[in-house]
Order: sequence, then structure tokens, then C-alpha cells
Amino acid sequence: MSSDKFDFAIAIGGAAGQGIATPGNVLARIFIRRGLHLNAYNAYQSIIRGGHIFLTMRISDQPVSNHGDKLDLLVCLNQDTMDRHLGLMGPGTRVLYNSDTITPGTPEDGVHLCPLPINELTDNNRNKLVQNTVALGTILYLLDVDFQILEDIITMQFRRKGQEVIDENVGVARAGYDYAAAHFEPCSQSLPSGGKPLAVWTGNDALAMGGASAGVKFYCAYPMSPSTGVLHWMAQNARELGIMVRQVEDEIGVANMAIGAAHVGCRSMCATSGGGFALMTEAVGSAAMMEIPVVFIDVQRAGPSTGVPTKTEQGDLWQILGASQGDFERFIVAPTDALDAFHTLPELFNLVDHCQCPGIVISDLLISEGTFSVDPDAIDMQPGIDRGELITQSSNGASDIPTGSQLANGHGLIGAPSNGYLRYVNTESGISPRALPGVEGYAHVVATDEHDEDGVLVSDEFTNPHKRRKMVEKRARKFKNIAQRIEPPALSGASAEDAEITLIGWGSTRGVIREAVEILHRDGVAVNHLPIKWIVPLHVDAIQEVFDKAKKTVIVENNHSGQFHRYLRSETGLTADGHIRKYDGEPFMPHHIVDGVRELLAGTTDIYVPYQEVIV
Repeated sequence: MSSDKFDFAIAIGGAAGQGIATPGNVLARIFIRRGLHLNAYNAYQSIIRGGHIFLTMRISDQPVSNHGDKLDLLVCLNQDTMDRHLGLMGPGTRVLYNSDTITPGTPEDGVHLCPLPINELTDNNRNKLVQNTVALGTILYLLDVDFQILEDIITMQFRRKGQEVIDENVGVARAGYDYAAAHFEPCSQSLPSGGKPLAVWTGNDALAMGGASAGVKFYCAYPMSPSTGVLHWMAQNARELGIMVRQVEDEIGVANMAIGAAHVGCRSMCATSGGGFALMTEAVGSAAMMEIPVVFIDVQRAGPSTGVPTKTEQGDLWQILGASQGDFERFIVAPTDALDAFHTLPELFNLVDHCQCPGIVISDLLISEGTFSVDPDAIDMQPGIDRGELITQSSNGASDIPTGSQLANGHGLIGAPSNGYLRYVNTESGISPRALPGVEGYAHVVATDEHDEDGVLVSDEFTNPHKRRKMVEKRARKFKNIAQRIEPPALSGASAEDAEITLIGWGSTRGVIREAVEILHRDGVAVNHLPIKWIVPLHVDAIQEVFDKAKKTVIVENNHSGQFHRYLRSETGLTADGHIRKYDGEPFMPHHIVDGVRELLAGTTDIYVPYQEVIV
């Protein structure tokens, strides 16, 4: 991002239970109302009280795709935050803290310490959370924002708690605002205004809304961080949208319930994290065998096992690729940001309905629990819906069931049925017209064992090798040309001929790589970037073309073993020249990738692992 643009980062640090979310929400509302873009990342621990929490909010008058490299303003709610993060603050930055309880260390030259005598400003209010509201008033003064704006937001934030609570919070915020005006120098950057007001959402909100826009009418889940936000949104909006939502006893039940709802014609989905998805995997295969379209969401967190439940990682790729046993067709897609996740869900539902197979979304904590601004006009809750070869009309008796020749004309039937409806009729495309259970004249058998065209189990007569082969090949034909229905990845940045290095990432790394490419360009290093979103099907030809022209290829991913690189090799035989990997639970920052590119170009290493400066 160029230096003449407004680009400001605020961090609020404290312990769980110190109410960090409230000032974060208030500030977010102020920023988006002024048309500013927001990207917020909350580094927190998996305990209810205690543990360090560090919320970073980056705001700009231009879109921001990550939480950035720098901090301009640090709010310390406890001594631990001061001790951990003061060293990150550079010249011109400001540090707010409660001078009654926190002792500052020795900052770098040019750092402005802004002590707030909380007891004096609040008349010795015993509510420990009152320091947050004082800090809000101080922040607004430092950013040259009129106090009335904060008063309006506080009134809205606390209106359910009554006028007395509103007056108390407005009063202490005013005290912080006035104290800052008398004692502190404002920031060099004032908060701009005048842009189109924006909305704010999390990645989990985007996934839930994307499902709702796609026509999901059944959602179920077992709460598992960091996917639980999808369940919260669905439950909150279920009645208004006509969606049945169920919290189930475990992920095995979740998966089977979602498949059952999809079987009867409902667009159905569920979400979990890696440990929960491990329990779902047999059901994923059953959906493939029964040719039932259903969507699973895996929000990755650091593993294995319970791992680090509140930290991000891209470590589930091979679990998703290997979900369930046997060979079967499934879609796997890794959205690149929240808005992309929203748009991906309707596209994925159309694809799974077309191919009558499961689809899997791979998100991660960074996207799903991040908070982002969004232009409301970019959210289309009525996208195009294509249910594929779906039979919903009654035939009014067996005589009206389409004959073998009629099916052949419409669907490329291979071998006409002698009589009745064949749910798994063998077609040239591999796609069989799907009748919903209960539609008159279309009775059929559905089971998880291998079956013939009529649904009768192959092993009920004897294990017929010819029928088994026929059905395996039928299902496989559904994916023969499926990549043509999906947009391939596109190269951005320097041209293929000019780039010194080509960065390849997948899923949530797109935004941070994009900014790293911009930084490198400004420094005279020609770099380009190929972001991968669709894992299955993989656009092999498009990727091969990029590799053929690249001088040096580097894969960036948020795991230890290079899972996407291993998958790319298995599918294409291509090998990258270098790697940038991170697996400490925290996401990439732009300078991590910039530093990695420099090290790789210098030839000092083939695998660069950045050091995480922020201790969270």
C-alpha cells in the first residue's frame, strides 16, 4: 500500500475477561460508517479466563487484505501486554495504558507513552472494564474524530442495558477524550471520512450467508472452534430465512443428518474443524456412493489432535484429500477471503447438485474468525441456482415414467432400463436423473453398498465384477470435463517473462502474498503470484503453463510439511524451487514473505521459515 494512503493499525491487548471485544466492536462500527476498510485479527488462547489476547485492527481508505506489518497505536489493558508488545512500537507510535496499574518499560526513541489515570478519570469506579471505555475516548481524540460519533455508537452498543449504563459509559469516554486533548499530541494521521459506508462481518458469517443465499434449508453442527460462528449465524437467522438448524450430539451424527436432509432434496450443509471432520469422513464416502449432493465445511486450526484450538494453520489438506476410503469424486475448494467464501458457496452447491456428489470447503481460523469490512452491494443473496438433473414432478403412475429411449435422448443413456425408474442409470455423462424420495412413480433403493443401476446391492446376488466396474466408471465420468465449468487460477503481478520469482499460494494466503508482491515491486523486485482456490478439480494445464514460464517458483503455505506442494507433485509432477512456510499458529505478515523472497533469491536457503516477532 503506497505511503500517501491512510493506513493505520490499532492493537488492544489484555487477558480473557477484560472485555477486549467491546472496544473492538465500537471502533469497527466507527470505521466502517466512515467508509473505511477494516481487517481485524484476534490472537487469543483457548481458556475462558486469563491467557493473553491481542486484537489487531488495520484500517485504511483502500481495501486491506491482511492485518499488516506495523502498529501505530497500542492499548495495554494489563501489564502483560505492555511487557510483550512495547518493543514492537516504533517512532511516532503511541501506547495507551492505565497508569494506576501498569508500569511502562523503556520504549524506542520517538514512541509516545500516553498514561491514563483511570481512577481519577472515573471517580474510582470499581468496574475494571471501565478502562476500556476511557481508552475509546482517548483513541477518538488521537485520531481527530468528533466525540459525538463515539457517543452515538456507545448509545447503540448499550441501549439494551438502560439509560443509566449509557450515561455512565458516555461520561467516562468523555473524560478520556478531554484528558487526551489536554495531555497528548494527536496522531500524525487523522481518520479520513467521506467514503461509502460499509458493513462488517466475519468469515464464518460469510460462509453462513453464502449457504443461505445458495438455498440451504438444513444446517447442523456440533460446536467446534473455529467453525462455531457458522452455527451461531444460522441459528440467529434460521426462523426468518426458513432454515432448519440442529445442534447435534457429535460430528458423526452431524454428517449423517446433513446427508439425510440432502437425500430428500434439501440443500444441506454442516461445518466443523479438523478433529470433527475426522469423524465425518466415512459419511463423506457414503454421500459419494449414494450420489447425494451435500456440502461440508472444514475450518482448519493447528493440529494434530486438539492441537492449538485457537490458532490458524493450513494443515488439513491431506485429510480432506483422503477423506473416506475408496475412489470417489468430490469437490474441494479453499476460498481466499471472506467475500470469496460467500460467493463460493452458491457456486459449489450448483456443482455438487450437477454432479450429485459431496463438496468440501477448506477455510481456516484466519478467514473464519477474522473480522472484515465489506461493501453491502457485493453481497447478492439471490444468486443463480441450478439443481441439476432433479426430478420433482410426480409421474402419475408407472406408465408415465420416462422410458429408456427418452432418457437416452436427454441424458446419453447407456443401456435402456427394461421397466421402471433406474436411480443410477448408466449415462454417458455419468450423471443419472435424481428423483426425490416420495415422488410418485420413482421408487428406488438407496444404500451405501455398491449397487446396480436400480439400486439393488451388487453383493446381494454375488459380487458381480462387471457391475462393480460399470458403476465405478459411471461415477468417475461425472468429473471428466468438470474443470471447464470452473474459472482457472490467474497470474497477477509482474509478467511471466519479467518476474524473478513466482509465488504460489492456496486459500487464505492470497491477500498477504498480494501485499508482499506490491512491497517487492516498490523495492524493484519483479514478482508475480498464482493463487490457487480450487483443489479438486485442479487446473493442471493453467498451473503447468505458469511453471513452464517461471524463472523460479516458490510455494507459500501455512504448514510444516508443504502439503499443497506434495499434492501438486502428485497431480502434475511439478516441483517448486523453494518454499516459505509458517506453522507457529499465527498467520503470515507481509514482511515474512518479503524476507523469504529475498533469502530465496540470494540462494541462502530453499525453505524459509519466518520468525514470529509478536509474542501472542
